[in-house]
Amino acid sequence: MPGAVEGPRWKQAEDIRDIYDFRDVLGTGAFSEVILAEDKRTQKLVAIKCIAKKALEGKEGSMENEIAVLHKIKHPNIVALDDIYESGGHLYLIMQLVSGGELFDRIVEKGFYTERDASRLIFQVLDAVKYLHDLGIVHRDLKPENLLYYSLDEDSKIMISDFGLSKMEDPGSVLSTACGTPGYVAPEVLAQKPYSKAVDCWSIGVIAYILLCGYPPFYDENDAKLFEQILKAEYEFDSPYWDDISDSAKDFIRHLMEKDPEKRFTCEQALQHPWIAGDTALDKNIHQSVSEQIKKNFAKSKWKQAFNATAVVRHMRKLQLGTSQEGQGQTASHGELLTPVAGGPAAGCCCRDCCVEPGTELSPTLPPCSSRMARALALT
Repeated sequence: MPGAVEGPRWKQAEDIRDIYDFRDVLGTGAFSEVILAEDKRTQKLVAIKCIAKKALEGKEGSMENEIAVLHKIKHPNIVALDDIYESGGHLYLIMQLVSGGELFDRIVEKGFYTERDASRLIFQVLDAVKYLHDLGIVHRDLKPENLLYYSLDEDSKIMISDFGLSKMEDPGSVLSTACGTPGYVAPEVLAQKPYSKAVDCWSIGVIAYILLCGYPPFYDENDAKLFEQILKAEYEFDSPYWDDISDSAKDFIRHLMEKDPEKRFTCEQALQHPWIAGDTALDKNIHQSVSEQIKKNFAKSKWKQAFNATAVVRHMRKLQLGTSQEGQGQTASHGELLTPVAGGPAAGCCCRDCCVEPGTELSPTLPPCSSRMARALALT
């Protein structure tokens, strides 16, 4: 198993273009821009996250946390931070470029897809997340959009990206920030209770559910009803979509999507389940049903990260990269749920937590106002 590493040291650069040939802008965000670039010395293609220091004023903590986490990790299924350069006004994160495309795209494009394929995917995710947990890191935003294929090869490995919401656990401290993406967030997060690594295991259970049927276990146009479903852990294995799925797969999902985090499977326990470690995953082709549901329930406008597709295709077919907060338009940074509310606090708001900038901790001492959770956890 790969271990923690020192990570790249910060380097000074008067002009980053002396080192890298900038090709195209792949995405822009509130604090950064992502550039497809080529190392002039090695001709290696990379993704450079260019961050204006001025834009980070007052928000340095979030970026420092992301860099600190990326410094610690080195795993074959996690997008790597290769280098960090600093100039007078900018910070440049040189990220590993992954070019195999998005998880849902690949499943839809396949002509043959089985439980065993899904099991192999989840094994890779579990192995990588167990590695993170062993280092005391909680990802906190695991979802299909953050799972990318390394290459276009048929047997390409899957890569976990976007560590903008990840957090290193400190001894004696508890995690309490309401963050993540609504459909994948664990009940204890919505309940505003202290939580742990178990939130990642819940999210993996949700991903496994979707991989086997093509639709999410929790869904409602009304956010309050969606949160109520999740808080109660109310989900079903609906007929006919689950009729051909093994009991072992359903048992695996139940152990991960367990309401009580104390009873929920850890990554280590999940890796030992027969559906992952044994031969209970079926080989029956479920592609037609799953792909139809993915296309119906996960329209690209909803789940596809807004990268410059034209520029990407021009350089590599279906190029995709594992970075965060580069969506164009009104998408939330890093998939963060705490979004500024237009016009400021709601009338009668008893706290500022429903009107905070992305990444701000929810205060555990303030009672929630009537609109706080709806605003803090609403999809943008």
